[in-house]
Amino acid sequence: MKKSLLALLLISSNIFAQTKPSTEEITRRVADHIIQTTSFRFVNNKTGEKFTGTQGIDTSSNIKAESKFNKWQYVNGVLTVGMLRTSDVLHDPKYADYSRRNFSFIFDNLNYFKKMFDAGVNSVEYRPVFRIGSLDDCGSMAAGLLDVYGLDNRKDYMDYLKRVGDYIINQQVKFPDGTLARNNPRKMTLWADDLYMSVPYLSRMGKMTGDNKYFDFAIQQVENFNHYIFDPSTGLYFHTFFNDENMNGVARWGRCNGWVAVAQAELLNNLPLNHPKRAELIKLLERQIVGFSRYQDNNGMWHQLLDKPDSYEESSVTAMFTYVVAKAVNEGWINKRFITIAQNGWDALVKKVTADGQIPDICIGTSVEEDISYYYNRPRETNDTHGLGAFLMAGAEMVRAKDKMVDLQKRR
Repeated sequence: MKKSLLALLLISSNIFAQTKPSTEEITRRVADHIIQTTSFRFVNNKTGEKFTGTQGIDTSSNIKAESKFNKWQYVNGVLTVGMLRTSDVLHDPKYADYSRRNFSFIFDNLNYFKKMFDAGVNSVEYRPVFRIGSLDDCGSMAAGLLDVYGLDNRKDYMDYLKRVGDYIINQQVKFPDGTLARNNPRKMTLWADDLYMSVPYLSRMGKMTGDNKYFDFAIQQVENFNHYIFDPSTGLYFHTFFNDENMNGVARWGRCNGWVAVAQAELLNNLPLNHPKRAELIKLLERQIVGFSRYQDNNGMWHQLLDKPDSYEESSVTAMFTYVVAKAVNEGWINKRFITIAQNGWDALVKKVTADGQIPDICIGTSVEEDISYYYNRPRETNDTHGLGAFLMAGAEMVRAKDKMVDLQKRR
């Protein structure tokens, strides 16, 4: 009887081992679901009519992109990066082709919407492309577009990318010392999110053009953000700094810490190897990694409020931290033994992915508020776009990190 039970357990264990999806499979599952649910169509929200393009249709502000993945939103800039990295590590061009098609779909139809925008219609699709009124309007999408530009060097892409550089460096609201800021919810407010909404674009532009002004401005932001919002008592970052009152906000919010980490990793990824600031920037990133690793749950997840274990487990920050640790190990910026932090995060995320490739427990878009309950109670959704690009970036790095895991196991 005991032998039969043991045999059954061994068989069950073997079946589980065979059916557990690999890192490649689970990354592909999520990416494929995104592709399958992107329509590349426009819809008239009033009549319900659908169109594959805008040529020849009547002018109407009711015409919108049908799929959330075809919108001009900063989260889709992260998704572009994730898709392209997935394409690289899986050696599958369909994921890169998806992002190339997405930007082509947008830019090929811009004139239709620009005519209405120029006529004073404010509710048109792709309005942020025309106005560039905030970092959210341009920085993240421009970073993704720069990666696509490496494959499709269209003039209209570069014309837009140059506009973005001028906006970020010369027009965006800043503190007197040059730190990027916003005038909401108060004048001269620093948002941790804005490190990602600027630095990944700037570092890519610096690498592509060879113009050090982009690197210099990006490094200035990393150093200044660390000065204003890093909390040495916890090793975490506050969501905000109110310059008018010279104080930080209340929350060490998960995803804003993720934005800071990913921005620093993306800068290092593009910075010249001989840059004099490189060692300093690696130390800042390693300091953050050590800081947030202290708050990783025993199950591998991080929480909506990093230092509040009674807040919910949140998928986007877990994906971001997993990506950053794996990336830093893969590039040799930090000791390879850190990879277990990323592996624990990845294993936790994989357990959450649904059979059809969706990711639950992603906090929706979040503003700055003075009370901690706002962050505690922020809704979480399945497949909210705020977590998808980061998940694909994490998956791509975990594929690359396989040899590091094998090497570490041999050492034990």
